[in-house]
Amino acid sequence: MWLTPEEVALKNALKLWVTERSNDYFVLQRRRGHGDTGGKLTGMLVGALDTVLDSNARVAPFRILLQVPGSQVSWVIASGATVEEVQKHWKWLDQNLLPYMAVFENKQDAASFAQGKVKGLIAEEVLAGQAALEDDPARFREVLARFEQRFGLPQQEKLVAHYSCCCWKGRVPRQGWLYLSTNHLAFYSFLLGKEVKLMVPWVEVTGLEQASLGLMTDVIRVRTRQRQRDFSMFLNVDEVMIVMSQLADLALRRLLDSGGLEVDQSLQQATNITKRVLEQQALRQYVLSLFGLPRSEKLQEVLNCSVWTPHARCHTPGKLYTTDNYMGFSSRQEGLCTLLIPLAEVQSIEKAESTSALPNPVIISVKSKKAFQLIELTQRDELVDNLTDRLRGLHWRQAVFRGNSQRKKSLISPTPYYTFYYDTDTLSPEENGCVSDDALRNTVLTEALITTFQTSQSQSPNQKTTPEQLKVRLWEDHFEEFGRGVHMFRTDKIRKLVAMGIPESLRGEMWLTFSDACSSLAAHPDYYTDLVGRSMGETSVATEEIERDLHRSLPEHAAFQNQTGIAALRRVLTAYAHRNPNIGYCQSMNILASVLLLYTREEEAFWLLVTVCERMLPDYFNHRVIGAQVDQSVFEELIRERLPSLTESVPDLSPLASVSLTWFLTLFMSVLPFRSALYVLDCFFYHGIKAVFQLGLAVLDANAAELCASTDDGQALMTLTSFLEQVRDDEEPCVCAEEAGPATHTHITALLNDAYEKFGDLTVRQIERMRCRHRIQVLQSHEDTTKENTLRLVSPDVSLSQEDLSSLYDLFKTEHFISLYWGDGVCSTPPEQRAAGRGYTESYHVDRAQFKSLYLLLTPWPCGSHTDTMAQRTFALLDQNRQNRISFTQFAQWLDTLYCEEFNEKVRLLYRLHIPPALTENEDQSSLAKNPILSTTRPLYVDLPNVERKSHEEQLKQMLKDLAKERDKGQEKPLPHMKQREFVQFCKTLCSMFHGDCAENELFQAIAMVTSLVLQIGEARNKERRPSGAEQKEGESPDQAAPSASEAEGDWTVRFEQILASLLTEQALVNFLERPVDLGAKISSAKERQYQVRAGLLMIQRKTR
Repeated sequence: MWLTPEEVALKNALKLWVTERSNDYFVLQRRRGHGDTGGKLTGMLVGALDTVLDSNARVAPFRILLQVPGSQVSWVIASGATVEEVQKHWKWLDQNLLPYMAVFENKQDAASFAQGKVKGLIAEEVLAGQAALEDDPARFREVLARFEQRFGLPQQEKLVAHYSCCCWKGRVPRQGWLYLSTNHLAFYSFLLGKEVKLMVPWVEVTGLEQASLGLMTDVIRVRTRQRQRDFSMFLNVDEVMIVMSQLADLALRRLLDSGGLEVDQSLQQATNITKRVLEQQALRQYVLSLFGLPRSEKLQEVLNCSVWTPHARCHTPGKLYTTDNYMGFSSRQEGLCTLLIPLAEVQSIEKAESTSALPNPVIISVKSKKAFQLIELTQRDELVDNLTDRLRGLHWRQAVFRGNSQRKKSLISPTPYYTFYYDTDTLSPEENGCVSDDALRNTVLTEALITTFQTSQSQSPNQKTTPEQLKVRLWEDHFEEFGRGVHMFRTDKIRKLVAMGIPESLRGEMWLTFSDACSSLAAHPDYYTDLVGRSMGETSVATEEIERDLHRSLPEHAAFQNQTGIAALRRVLTAYAHRNPNIGYCQSMNILASVLLLYTREEEAFWLLVTVCERMLPDYFNHRVIGAQVDQSVFEELIRERLPSLTESVPDLSPLASVSLTWFLTLFMSVLPFRSALYVLDCFFYHGIKAVFQLGLAVLDANAAELCASTDDGQALMTLTSFLEQVRDDEEPCVCAEEAGPATHTHITALLNDAYEKFGDLTVRQIERMRCRHRIQVLQSHEDTTKENTLRLVSPDVSLSQEDLSSLYDLFKTEHFISLYWGDGVCSTPPEQRAAGRGYTESYHVDRAQFKSLYLLLTPWPCGSHTDTMAQRTFALLDQNRQNRISFTQFAQWLDTLYCEEFNEKVRLLYRLHIPPALTENEDQSSLAKNPILSTTRPLYVDLPNVERKSHEEQLKQMLKDLAKERDKGQEKPLPHMKQREFVQFCKTLCSMFHGDCAENELFQAIAMVTSLVLQIGEARNKERRPSGAEQKEGESPDQAAPSASEAEGDWTVRFEQILASLLTEQALVNFLERPVDLGAKISSAKERQYQVRAGLLMIQRKTR
């Protein structure tokens, strides 16, 4: 490998290198101890030094130096792992560079010329390789070469990052290098002659955590299903942890059935993944979660700046984040001051005059006649130009959309959907009967349900009017100071107002504002009405589930004891299921949509539901509720961190964490009284999921003493249930006032404030990092469940042990993944088929090339050069549907026949491998009948145990009678007859199976006897059919007693029973086929060789393309 020229003061410093060849300008050296039989101690010391220091000059045991005659200064320009590699570079230098260097009069100029040529060669290699995308391509290229040399993986394995660290084995640390690639975690160490190579696929990692190991506190623990490994001595342990979590999470999303989790388009191709891309992706995910932006938004600019905050009368420092359609500002302390400006609300972006007090100011004017001032923007001109271009493009798209909408409205008939609101309960029976069911189903409500279906409490002015008016006045004052709309300043003051409860008259507006659902509503006029028209009347699994749950949605509220509310809920849920079929409908969506319909118009409720499902709670409502389970796991970790006293008393927190799953899915609406749950929903739309985490911790903290004293999980659950039922606001009715005094009640506002005061330091960035780590555990848990269900379905049909079956599943899955790592991935199951639930056994498949690799590793009877042919035939036999892939069930049944079935079934399998469809017509046409050992004239006898000698005809007749009886009983399915060409191939296979066996000569003699016997049988059947065939041709009705297709194509055929009976006459053959083979040992050997075998085949295939 060519290296960037690096100066070496003393070319034989410390006597670590030995010169092999030299000329005037170049020196070829070998590392001392490498290849020496007598210098073992020297080699060990030098090797250990190389691994620890890992300098550029010691990439490999051979190197080439560039020197100036008469000078002590040299430059390392090339290295090699083998003599052949370095000799290739030496030859190129001698032929292409050395002749031109002799022309230079100045030796220093000649050396500079050589350095320039070497740098040019490196630049060409960098542009064509992985290193072109890295920050330091030359350095990364050298590290990549070292990685490929040490682990022998194909070039498709993309190296992302590398770190110097220690890997602990018990209490013994081993210093080495950690390599993180797109599919693997690898570690290499060489100390005192001991080489350690460790490679763990990300799909086998079940957990990542930072732990302490004695005095070491910066330990990263990597857990797999078999063991755990500890790594320490990192310069930046947090950076390594983040990169490892991202790579593991990304690999599991790409390779496992992630239940609908989406992978960003920039990361779908493993070759695009670099450390820089991962950092950008982590920052983008943080920004999307911080501001609740759509998942499709791309992060454009991140700049430090200060924003003028009128309420504070000062400039607040922080960061400006810009995306395709938004600008967001967050103060240095997360949550202190936040500002979100949709570009759709922006009228102009202008640069103001820069002064010492206001450096590089930018003025952003919005449609509400307000302006925002940003200063201290270091890249102001570029930012303003980019924002102006995006704003111009957005206005153009809006103009085009409005024009299309106007033309569409002028061409279509008036909308069939009513735009008025009515209540069927207030109509007379005659009027009610005039409203058809279809009209009711297609009515789009233009008012919130709460405006008509008022609860008894909301109608009591003595209990509600004064507090409600006070809240409204406080909010109006806040609007005057902080602004109104999406682009209002969000500070601690508004947090306190939200905790007090949003007034009912403003609740719907604030939900739309805080979630930014109003932007989606404004950007898509008439979208919902059109969607209702397309979706209503269609039936699917989602609509059936919706119909079942309609009357379970807030049944205690008057709005949903009425067909008007039920119809509106049906339309919203059905429209969303039609919009997003990947989610469709999930339980708990009905409860959320019901509450949204109470306080917003129907179209607004739809867009709020879209915002919650696709932006605020991503991955919550897919068919496996992965997102909710991830947050449940994150919540369990937060309990351990934030509530240590509870953790000490209750070591097993899984029951408490499992209770929280309902809290996350329903946002506490199913466990709190209705009015108290509205307060939680207010906080959720303002803070996001962080509010649910904080409230959950506060609930456990308030009940910590009771939970520690509980004797079982049931008692703990009753404690939490009773507490949550008593959380109320001032207007909430007390259902059990006689049983519990007022002192037992907890005010919801007090609980929310307590949650913020105690756990307000929990940030969005912390939650996102924890989600990334815990998603690994959740996906692996689902993978374990899939494996268990697959083995449960396969086990009754095979005789393999559970241990062997489990190991075979892992081997089969690994082979599937290897193709996805470095191959074309053609056998991967499409996501839509996974989502459709085709069954556990369909999760993984292998194609022809993958099966061939597994066949070579696991077959009990290697066939030498004939093995490849047998693998092809076996795959063709198992691929019954001709889809060019087989499932694990088919694979397990095939191995069960080879290792566990009786002699008859093994022969049956061999027989089927030599008839169509396994054997094709273009197979070898050579005939074994020409071989002298297959002569049909040799006398054949069978020696019986009682020394009685019988001719083969007598014993075969008896065997065939027995087999015929079994076939008549239905125990065996008749197989097609075998032709002579197919029988020749059958014999060829048997001969190749015996090659190299200890009883090879005896087996060859036995197969010769069987072959001659079967050929005689075939000839006899052929002679018997010839006269009858002639008579049939002369007969008047040729259709009667017509010969079979196989007989018509060729005269010579034999039946399976005849071949089986012939094989039974030779005990050597019976012993060979019934000889037990240790499948466990085969699997263990296969696991060690699988990567090397498969990687070698893939590299060969790629070279031949």
